[in-house]
Amino acid sequence: FDSLPPAHYKETMNTILVWMQQSETKLSMPQVAIAEYEILEQRLREFKALQNSLQEQQKGLNYLSTTVEDLSRKAPAEVVQSYRSEIEVVLGRWKKLSAQLAEHCQKLEERMNKLQRFQNDTKTLKKWMAEVDVFLKEEWPALGDSEALEKQLEQC
Repeated sequence: FDSLPPAHYKETMNTILVWMQQSETKLSMPQVAIAEYEILEQRLREFKALQNSLQEQQKGLNYLSTTVEDLSRKAPAEVVQSYRSEIEVVLGRWKKLSAQLAEHCQKLEERMNKLQRFQNDTKTLKKWMAEVDVFLKEEWPALGDSEALEKQLEQC
């Protein structure tokens, strides 16, 4: 029995594997172009929540690693090797998932900044176009009124 991990090990392993599968599924959803800032904010909140969840699951991962190390002192080499292989696979997936999550958050933040700048530039452009429209609809001065023509030329 010393060569077997406690029952809590298997429960924790299953919990982490299920959590990683769900998280990988969320991250594998195709990224689509979104022009609504609120939707990008919502996605970023979801990814940040996933990052918080990742932090919470870290305790379980640490427990698994510690348990395998403790097991290596008591169990035969072939048993230890199978558990080490298992934990190495989990740690690899964990590291990849963590990196993907950070990358998705960074890209979303960059897109949000670009979209915000674009929306601000669009507002400025629309305001300018409205002002130009008003200017173009103004009555043209009479041909003999050189002062008014010069003023309008400066405005142009």
